[in-house]
Amino acid sequence: MSPFISLEGKRALVTSGTRGAGAATVKLFRELGAKVLTSARSRPEDLPAEMFVGVDLTTPEGCAQLAETVRQRLGGVDIIVHMLGGSSAPAGGYEALTDEEWRKELDLNLMPAVRLDRELVPAMTAQGSGVIVHVTSIQRVMPLPESTIGYAAAKAALSSYSKSLSKLVSPKGVRVVRISPGWIATEGSIAFAERLSGQHGVSVEAGRKMIMDALGGIPIGRPASTDEVANLIAFVSSDRAGSITGTEYVIDGGTVPTV
Repeated sequence: MSPFISLEGKRALVTSGTRGAGAATVKLFRELGAKVLTSARSRPEDLPAEMFVGVDLTTPEGCAQLAETVRQRLGGVDIIVHMLGGSSAPAGGYEALTDEEWRKELDLNLMPAVRLDRELVPAMTAQGSGVIVHVTSIQRVMPLPESTIGYAAAKAALSSYSKSLSKLVSPKGVRVVRISPGWIATEGSIAFAERLSGQHGVSVEAGRKMIMDALGGIPIGRPASTDEVANLIAFVSSDRAGSITGTEYVIDGGTVPTV
């Protein structure tokens, strides 16, 4: 019996694939038969060198270097997963965000996808097939005003760009899908819960609850696992999802309170 999902023979690029949901996606793609290339600023010891490109994707030069390496090592690409994202902006609402902080948020959460798509998608449309997955965030529809204004705005821009791109390239055989996670149980989020527990003199579990409360609660009572996010990305990247394009899949345990 053939597997429900196979990525056998597919050439895939997963940005920021050395930890968290990105690493889980790289691992699953490989298990499903894809030839995977990933990027970050530094390579973990357990990742084969031939699978890795060390680049800074917040710069045009880094994006150009990664695109050229994709062409050299893979001969093109069938799946692009834009996993890169995050925020280093200070808390304090709109007044705390200087022009430089706004630039950092856009250069991390929007422009790498724009630049890499511009480099790599024309070859996809020329071959008449391909999948682009833009990982956005539920923060685009429910930003935390004290801490994620810039991040949320950049992810909203990514989502709008993704929808526009889908209308341009889907008629040429290239699907574009958005994945919108809520809180994911990554190393970073666990460390954040531990910091909260230390700061407030409570248990780590209480620290986790503080994060969930800040999001308005998570109905299933826990964050998504990195494997759960990877599973969804693998499905929409596979031929099983052949008629899915231009849409968004939310994986947040029910956090977003509206339809």
